[in-house]
Amino acid sequence: MKIAVVAMGKIGLPLAVQFADADPAHEVVGVDVDAATVEAINAGREPFSGEAHLADKLAALVPAGRLRATTDYADAIPGADAVVVVVPLFVDEATGAPDFGWMDAATASLAPHLTPGTLVSYETTLPVGTTRERWKPMIEELSGLRESAEGGFHLVFSPERVLTGRVFADLRRYPKLVGGLSEAGTARAVAFYESVLTFDEREDLPRPNGVWDLGSAEAAEMAKLAETTYRDVNIGLANQFARFADTVGIDVHKVIEACNSQPYSHIHQPGIAVGGHCIPVYPRLYLSTDADATVVRTAREANAAMPEYAVARAEALLGSLEGLRVVVLGASYRGKVKETAFSGIFATVEALRARGAHVLVHDPMYSATELAAFGWEPYAWAAGEPGDPVDVAIVQADHPEYAQLAASDLPGLRVLLDGRRVTDATRFTGVPRLTIGGGEQPAS
Repeated sequence: MKIAVVAMGKIGLPLAVQFADADPAHEVVGVDVDAATVEAINAGREPFSGEAHLADKLAALVPAGRLRATTDYADAIPGADAVVVVVPLFVDEATGAPDFGWMDAATASLAPHLTPGTLVSYETTLPVGTTRERWKPMIEELSGLRESAEGGFHLVFSPERVLTGRVFADLRRYPKLVGGLSEAGTARAVAFYESVLTFDEREDLPRPNGVWDLGSAEAAEMAKLAETTYRDVNIGLANQFARFADTVGIDVHKVIEACNSQPYSHIHQPGIAVGGHCIPVYPRLYLSTDADATVVRTAREANAAMPEYAVARAEALLGSLEGLRVVVLGASYRGKVKETAFSGIFATVEALRARGAHVLVHDPMYSATELAAFGWEPYAWAAGEPGDPVDVAIVQADHPEYAQLAASDLPGLRVLLDGRRVTDATRFTGVPRLTIGGGEQPAS
C-alpha cells in the first residue's frame, strides 16, 4: 500500500513509522508544513526527543526507502490507498470552543489530490458529529468525489489512544476503535488497521484487543471523548476530596488507597494541575456539543482552580507572599515530558505574581534560555549544587529529579508545597512540607 500520514508530530510520526515497519512493501509518506521537521525525518533523525524506539526505527526505515516526508500534498496524497490525518485541533482557552484552523487547512490541502477509492481516516480527537458534518462535505466539495459512492472515497474516524513517550507499546496494547460513515468504509478501515498494527495477544489483558467497529463515526468520536473526560471528572472528584481532607487534617491519599482496595472504586490522584493536550482539552470538546453536561463542566472548573488553591495553601502558612522569592519546580505538564500544553505552570505563576511574589521557574528539561522565552526568570539548580536562596518552593511537575530534592538544595526555604507528592518528606526535616490533600496544614 501507499499510505500518507498528515502531520509529523508526536503522534503522527510514530504512526507513520509503525505503518512503514509493518510491511516492507508499504510506501509511507509523511506530510508536514514544517520544513525542518521534514528535513530531519528524511535524514533519518527524530525531530523531537522522548519517544521510545523512534530514533532506532527512523534510522532503519528511512535509508531503506520505506518512509519519507514532504511538505507537498501533491506528492504525498495522489495514489494513496489510505490517508491518516493527525493534525492538531486547538481549543480557545477563554471560550472552550474548538479551533479547526489547522485541520481545515490540512483537509483543504489534501482533498483536491485524492484518488478514487482512497480511505481517509481522521485520528485527531473531535467533537461528536465532526467527521460526518464537517469533513465529509468539505472533502466532497474540494475533491469532486462522493463519500461511499462508486469511484468515490471512504471516510472514517479512528481516534488515537496513545501517550507520547510510549506510542509503539500503546498501539500494541489497546484496541483500535473505528467508526465509519458506511459499511464499506468501515470494512476498509478495519482491514487497513489490522494490516498495519500488531496487537498484543497476552492472556493477562482484560479483553482481546484488535480493531473494534463501533458502528458509526459518531460513536467512535464519543468513545474517545468519554474515556478522557472520565479521567478529568475522576481527578476533579479526587481534588474535591483532597481540599476537604486539608480542612480536617486527613491524608486523602491513604483514604483513596483504602477505597481502591475494593474493586468497584477507581479514584484517581489529586494534584496541583491537570495539563496536556488531552485531559483538560477533550472535556471542552465534549461540552461544545453537550452543553447540559453539568458534571463535566463542574469537574473542569474544579481542576482549573487547583493552581490557585495550591498557592493559597502555601500563602496561608506564611500569611503573605508579597516580596518573597518563590521557585516553581517544573514547567512541563507532567514529568519526563518536555511540553507545556495547558500546563499548570501558567496559572501557578499568575497566582504567585498576583500576590506580589518574586517568581522563578526551574525545569530540568528546559534550558535557561527556553524558560526565559516564556517570560519566566530561570532558577539554576542541579543535584548536588544548591541553588540561590528562596522562601517558597512549589513542585508543579513530577520530574524524577525532584524526588532527590532536599531542603539543603534550596537555601532559606521556609515552605515546600509539593503539588505532585513526589518529594521525600525525610529530606525536608524542619521545613513545613505541604501536599494536596495531605492534611498537613488545615486551611484557614
